[in-house]
This record gives sequence, C-alpha cells and structure tokens, in this order.
Amino acid sequence: MFVQRYLFFVWLCMVSANFSEFFFASTPTTPAVQKPAWGFHAHQQINRLAVFSLPAEMMPFFKRHIDFLTDNAVNPDRRRVAVVGEAPRHFIDLDDYADTSATTLPRFYKDAVTRYGEDTLAARGIVPWHIQLAKYQLTEAFRTRNVRQILRIAADLGHYIADANVPLHTTRNYNGQLTNQHGIHGFWESRLPELYSGKFDFLVGPATYIESPQKEAWRAVFRAHAALDSVLVFERDLTKEMGDTRKFGFEERNGVTTKVYSETFSRQYHERLRGQVERQMRASVKMVGDFWYTCWVDAGQPDMRQLARQELTETDKNEEAAEQQSWLKRLLRVRAEN
Repeated sequence: MFVQRYLFFVWLCMVSANFSEFFFASTPTTPAVQKPAWGFHAHQQINRLAVFSLPAEMMPFFKRHIDFLTDNAVNPDRRRVAVVGEAPRHFIDLDDYADTSATTLPRFYKDAVTRYGEDTLAARGIVPWHIQLAKYQLTEAFRTRNVRQILRIAADLGHYIADANVPLHTTRNYNGQLTNQHGIHGFWESRLPELYSGKFDFLVGPATYIESPQKEAWRAVFRAHAALDSVLVFERDLTKEMGDTRKFGFEERNGVTTKVYSETFSRQYHERLRGQVERQMRASVKMVGDFWYTCWVDAGQPDMRQLARQELTETDKNEEAAEQQSWLKRLLRVRAEN
C-alpha cells in the first residue's frame, strides 16, 4: 500500500503541472507563476486566509510574510516523493485499524509505536501524530525567535492540518482505486476548490487557543473520515447517471491539453455534497490559525513586531533555494532507479 501511494503521488506530480513549475514556481531563483500549480490551490489559499484570523499582536509578522506562507504551503508535497519519511505525514488510513475509538487507537505516537511498530504506522500514515510534532517544533521556533524556522514550520504545519481535513486522506481507498473511482482524490481536493472556492465564505472568526492540540488533531481526522461515504457514494451515483462522456472534458493546463472532470459533472457533484468542500476548507483555515496562535501563546507570546523587522538573510534565502533544488534532484534519481 505504501508503494502504491508513493507511485500515485509521483504520477500526480507529473500530470498536474509542468515538472519544473511543480518544484520551482515559488522559489527565490525563478519568477512565480500567476496561477497556483495544478492541485495546490487549496493549500495555498488555506495558509493565506489563516493569517487573517490571527490577533493584532501576531499580524505584523504574519502579514509581512504572507506570501512566503502561501507559496511554501506546498513544500511538504514537493518533498513527498524525494525525502524519506515525508509521505506518511500526509494521511492516516483509519480503515486499516480494526477499531479507532479513543480507548483502542493510541493518540500519542510513542504509544502507537509500542503497539504497532514504526513500519506499520508509516504504511498506514501518521498525520495526526505529526501535527502534534510540528506543533511542538513551531512552539520552539517562536520561543527561540528563529524567523526562518517559524516561517518554514508554520507553512508546513498548515499543509498537514489541511491534509488531515480531507476525507480521502483518511482511507486506504485514497484515490478510489478500490471502488473503480480512479481520480476522485484530485477531483475533490483540487478541481472543486479551483472551480468554487472563490464563492466560499471564509470568515471563520478570530483564532482561539487550543487546550489540547493532540485531541484537536484527532477530531479533525475523525470529522473528515465521517464525510468519506458521501464523497464516494455521490460520485459513484452521479457517474452512473451521466456516464463518462459527460463526466469528463478537456482544458489547457500549462500549454498542455488535459483531461478533467467536466464543469457540469463538477457542479452537480458539488451540489450533492451540500457545501462539504467549503466546510472542510473552513475547518482547515480555522484550525491552522488556532494552531499558529496556540504555538505563539505557549512560547510566551514573543514580540512579533520586533521579529517582523528582521529580514531573512541572503544565506537563508540561498539555503531555501538549494534545499528545494535538492528535492528535485533526489526525485529524478528515484525515478531513474525505478
């Protein structure tokens, strides 16, 4: 299953956008493209919108770096097929466990390793546990007032939280491959937000302190998992009604004619979901803002106005660019060996 998910994401990277744009659309060494790379629109939107939920004390820093947090919201996906250990951080296959109730599935990673072993957890995904780790890392970055680490970890944490709110990130049937619904992952997560998120209501209110980040991470994946049946059933039923000829169409993406879910099929599916994608995106925006705020509070509420006056050094920028280029080199090496 882990290998299948790995190969699925390699394929998704290759068909989603021009390969160089996938890795370098937002790096300091090349100009940013006008439209987010295919498949990443929602992640970038969620991080950007979460900034506006923060209190005035945090706003000077986060508003100044809002483009960094937006552009780098997709870094975990850029690393996913190139960095060992990255892929499991994006999902958890709850249906691979006999019982996921609070009394049987360990909520802390150390306890889960003791019960299942690291290899099993990696194969089934660790997103709720990794959110807890990233929360701790961001708190430490705030405490040490490390601007570069604050930005990098905050951007990454936003990505993992958004993934935890996607129903198809909570099942081994992550792309409908077990139910003959291939492609539903990108349809729900990418196509629908790109078509309709411009009309979504993202006024989620001010960020609030999370008393138990560990419980909040698990609540997110369970809420997402509860929506999974609708995701699959409505798509299956609509496909039977409309057939493949009306289900798909063609659009030009990055100069390439690409097969996509038609606007008619997308609209009817979106209507049947009754705002599900909007609810999950709103939940993500709210949760990202809440986690950023909680990390800042737990770090002692450092003066973000002072940090906002600090510039990323040329060394920081060069290291960021070099690291992202190394992901591409490792990915090309992996593909060559396959």
